[in-house]
Amino acid sequence: MLWPTTATRDADGCLTIDGVSLDALADTYGTPLYVFDVATIREQCRRYTQALNRAWDRPRVVYAGKAGLSRALLQIIAEEGLWLDVVSGGELAYALACGFPAERIHFHGNNKTPDELALALDAGIDTIIIDNFDEIEWLKDLTQDRTTPQPVLIRVNPGIDVHTHDYRKTGIPDSKFGLGIENGQAAEAVARIMAVPGLRLNGFHAHVGSQIFEIDPFVDTVETLFVFGAQMRDEHGVEIEELSPGGGLGIPYELQDPDSRIEEYAAALGACARECIVQHGLPAPVLTIEPGRTIVGQAGVALYTVGSRKEIPGIRTYVSVDGGMADNIRPALYGAAYTAELVARPGDGDLRPVTIAGKYCESGDILIERVDLPRLSPGDRLAIPASGAYCLAMASNYNQAYRPAVVFIENGESRLVQRRETVEDLLRRDVLEVPPSGSA
Repeated sequence: MLWPTTATRDADGCLTIDGVSLDALADTYGTPLYVFDVATIREQCRRYTQALNRAWDRPRVVYAGKAGLSRALLQIIAEEGLWLDVVSGGELAYALACGFPAERIHFHGNNKTPDELALALDAGIDTIIIDNFDEIEWLKDLTQDRTTPQPVLIRVNPGIDVHTHDYRKTGIPDSKFGLGIENGQAAEAVARIMAVPGLRLNGFHAHVGSQIFEIDPFVDTVETLFVFGAQMRDEHGVEIEELSPGGGLGIPYELQDPDSRIEEYAAALGACARECIVQHGLPAPVLTIEPGRTIVGQAGVALYTVGSRKEIPGIRTYVSVDGGMADNIRPALYGAAYTAELVARPGDGDLRPVTIAGKYCESGDILIERVDLPRLSPGDRLAIPASGAYCLAMASNYNQAYRPAVVFIENGESRLVQRRETVEDLLRRDVLEVPPSGSA
């Protein structure tokens, strides 16, 4: 399903979410505008928690914060009982400032600095996921005076390839993430951590990629983690308390894409884990999963206003909108595909193929390569579904763009949760005084 679960068209043909007109929201807050359906976010959280609870006795669902963060979203995630995965000192500091419980935070990242690690330790977060040997040495120094060891996992590289864009593959041998099992680096990390009194190795983590629809790669990852865990128990006496196959389950962005198979995914992970604990004689660990895109992706809709139209005979028709790669760089970064509909009237009648272009000074600033729509005129509004994940998280001020406003809708009521940026926001970081006009 591409659209939020409460999305429909009213009697006048206008798109609504939970009964709230998207056209009216665009009138109020302008465009580009990102609108989130809270009911969809909560439904996805509950699908995961219920499915993993059925599949495994010790489940843990951790929201991957890199998909998108806001104070309002973190409140929902906390209320639904999910944990949080952060990947930088900025995400960690933001989550803490928003009041997210430190004891439910996992800290990832392939290049954590000593200062970031110190922040995590001082905040009392639950788990640090170690990605490289340097982190072990820094944590050794940072934890030398601790009376209670800091729980850690090792991010291992399982050597598993997946069907997704090369930029979204993270479990292959040639990856900046994790320590390889096959080349012996993961086992070396185990030995080093076991020699650090201030650290407690609880288990292992892996992440093979994102926007994956097949279930088998996740199952293979679970099996690989258990095999490696059993080997480390035998060789180093590691007590396996937690294993995580990460996240990465895909969502549909176009009508031909399959739906997310959350229940099947959770059931398959649980079934594999049950077989593995019997086979290897291991106690049942906490089984942690890290959904991000599937929590917020479907819930978000991006609204744009149509501007210029450029017909190139025999080639294509460009329709430009008032946003683009500054608020959604995914199409330019790795060819992500989207679809769109007119906000104020349904997409039927005389449909023509058009290319939806952004307004920024890059030829690659194309939001949709081809979509069939009625003839578009300046002032028409477009809605792009499945825009809730990674768009705002990777938004920029390219061409001094103002990052868009964000509205949440719940129980038929809308509320602004992030305002649109202003020129004052863009100037706030400048420290040099501007000379008076006309001065030499």
